Amino acid sequence: MRAIASQADFLTALARILPAGAILARREDTAPYECDGLTAYRESPLCVVLPDTRAQIEAILKLCHAQGVPIVARGAGTGLSGGALPHPRGVSLSLAKFNRILKVDPLGCTAVVESGVRNLAISEAAAQFGLYYAPDPSSQLACTIGGNVAENAGGVHCLKYGLTVHNVLGVTGFMANGESIEFGSAALDAAGLDLLSTVVGSEGMLAIATEVTVRLIPLPQVARCIMASYADVESAGAAVASIIASGIIPAGLELMDKRMTAAAEAFVQAGYDLEAAAILLCESDGTEIEVEEEIGRMIAVLRESGATQIEVSTSEVQRLRFWSGRKNAFPASGGISPDYMCMDSTIPRKRLAQMLRAIEGMEQKYGLGCVNVFHAGDGNLHPLILYDASDPEQRRRCELFGADILETSVRMGGTVTGEHGVGVEKLNSMCVQFSGAEREQFMRLKAAFDPAGLLNPGKVIPSLQRCAEYGKMHVHHGMLPFPELPRF
Repeated sequence: MRAIASQADFLTALARILPAGAILARREDTAPYECDGLTAYRESPLCVVLPDTRAQIEAILKLCHAQGVPIVARGAGTGLSGGALPHPRGVSLSLAKFNRILKVDPLGCTAVVESGVRNLAISEAAAQFGLYYAPDPSSQLACTIGGNVAENAGGVHCLKYGLTVHNVLGVTGFMANGESIEFGSAALDAAGLDLLSTVVGSEGMLAIATEVTVRLIPLPQVARCIMASYADVESAGAAVASIIASGIIPAGLELMDKRMTAAAEAFVQAGYDLEAAAILLCESDGTEIEVEEEIGRMIAVLRESGATQIEVSTSEVQRLRFWSGRKNAFPASGGISPDYMCMDSTIPRKRLAQMLRAIEGMEQKYGLGCVNVFHAGDGNLHPLILYDASDPEQRRRCELFGADILETSVRMGGTVTGEHGVGVEKLNSMCVQFSGAEREQFMRLKAAFDPAGLLNPGKVIPSLQRCAEYGKMHVHHGMLPFPELPRF
């Protein structure tokens, strides 16, 4: 591996691989690729490439590997942790042109798609066979299956149907040196180590996916959604735990606090109860008989847990309207604040109310507002910190607020991420959750796939030096020492 001679020479070499228009190097052309959905962090890449064949990707990777040029794979750019943030001396490799659905197998209940296919497009293609792809992140209209694989995306129905890792059977792609690689298979099991579950959620650090085989499941005959209102968040949080403890696994179980409900209602007119301190959305799907029975059981638990109002969808239109508010929670927040930072962590379900109260205290501590929407059924939190990015002081306090949420999650027995990934946003918090020895093992795993460290460098795994520097800043800002955090 030799160092790149010059940017001009490198671009000339790329031009021998790609057609005209598939290389973007001018500042005005690369500007749209400066960030993903986490707009607080921006960087200009050396260039952006848009290949449309596997042969082109292979050649690009071999060239970058030979010249020591970093590569950052990019899908639709809807990620929320800075996972697709460009490297200033690297190539941003867009998979946007890999957007073909190669095969839908209704008998095998699978689909083979290129990594740039939109999440929702898979279900749209499978619907004619009475099938769909279950993981449904809020950005499913735009996000790509390759990005879902990179981040192990979930969605509002992940409680019952699982995350991406539970719904992907195989991934085909390339390693950093251009070598083709396959993970998993269409069979019930694959020989050897389970590397498929290693690459799913690896945030583009181990390989670049070009083709994905996904599991499809039958469309439910019917689905109904309950909207339950609560006068306080403690009761709403307790209701979540009670539903799961009763043996019910809803198709979806979401919690929204009062301010988030108000923002969503103003945005889409979902029909939410604006007087409630918190609302729960609880969905049941299956056959008519199954749904009727499960809805009855859930209503009984919700009433016993103190619900002040319960409304059950009576039509598919109303059910979709209930969910439209939840799925538009992030854009709705843009209507009440110039900017927001969406956090993503997990805690035990029994801690939901405790976390909401902790966040209220943080609002006072950092002088910033926060609206909350949670995948309550599996304890995945999405607090949205409201701030003005044009104010450096607000941005600083926002970052401290976010770190406090993540570290409080760890103290409550949770983790610093649920489905958005680590990217650059949570690098410091990884210092809190994992010891130096554990982070070293993560680095060894990456090195086994990418010895030169060219795939998405500087993400996910913090260096020892970074953790040491963060430890000093951590104490300076009056936060708890780490990694020996006291537990709740």
